[in-house]
Amino acid sequence: MTATMTAQLATTVEPLPEEAVGSMVEAAASAATAEPAVLGNDLDLLQLVLHASIPVQLVMVLLLAASIASWVIIFRKKRVLDRAEREANQFEERFWSGAELSKLYAGSTGRNRDIGGLESIFEAGFREFGRQRQRRGADSRMQLEGAQRGMRVASAREIDGLEHNLEFLANVGSIAPYVGLFGTVWGIMISFQGLANMKEATIATVAPGISEALIATAMGLFAAIPAVWAYNRFATKVDRLGVRYDAFAEEFSSILERQAHVDDTPAAAPNVPVR
Repeated sequence: MTATMTAQLATTVEPLPEEAVGSMVEAAASAATAEPAVLGNDLDLLQLVLHASIPVQLVMVLLLAASIASWVIIFRKKRVLDRAEREANQFEERFWSGAELSKLYAGSTGRNRDIGGLESIFEAGFREFGRQRQRRGADSRMQLEGAQRGMRVASAREIDGLEHNLEFLANVGSIAPYVGLFGTVWGIMISFQGLANMKEATIATVAPGISEALIATAMGLFAAIPAVWAYNRFATKVDRLGVRYDAFAEEFSSILERQAHVDDTPAAAPNVPVR
């Protein structure tokens, strides 16, 4: 046993050949340089879109058009709702300042102004109230009911105008992700169909087609997220304005009811022109 251990200790380790050492160094250097090259590749979205299949490109064009239309509606609707809130604040300030109703009505109908919101509701209610008072045999209840009908019609017209195009935002927000998913499924299907004639399929062969297809899903989300956010925000504003319009109509009805009971003679009817 001692002889065997002595023989093993006496054995010398032979160095690797120079060719093997050189090949190992070159392999390590190539691996070190290949990784930054892969990490440094930029994602060229334009090339992915241009190299996509025709159905996927059509889906992308549809989603792009829906996104542009959504942003146009978003900016326009924001201006409309901001103006409605501003006009409501200004008219309520004039209405509760103690001004006479006949003067407010004359100011609303004078100079052919384009009125809306609370002022339109007030004008419709006061005009119908005056018409009913000028009719023979119309009691206070009929006068009040006529004014309330006029205000309900005007309020419904105003709310309908504020809600215009909101359904488009809702449709884009709910449908766009599925349209983008359809484009992605179609693109992946085409990519795998192209592998049928290949003997050897690797991830490098499938990756470009899948990347092109996933762009459709990204565009669908890009179109849907702003549309959903804007729809929820604008729908909430419209609901608040609707509650505000209804509250004003109830308060104005109470004022007209008191006026009808105080003086219920045709001679004291408000100076409202019959249209």
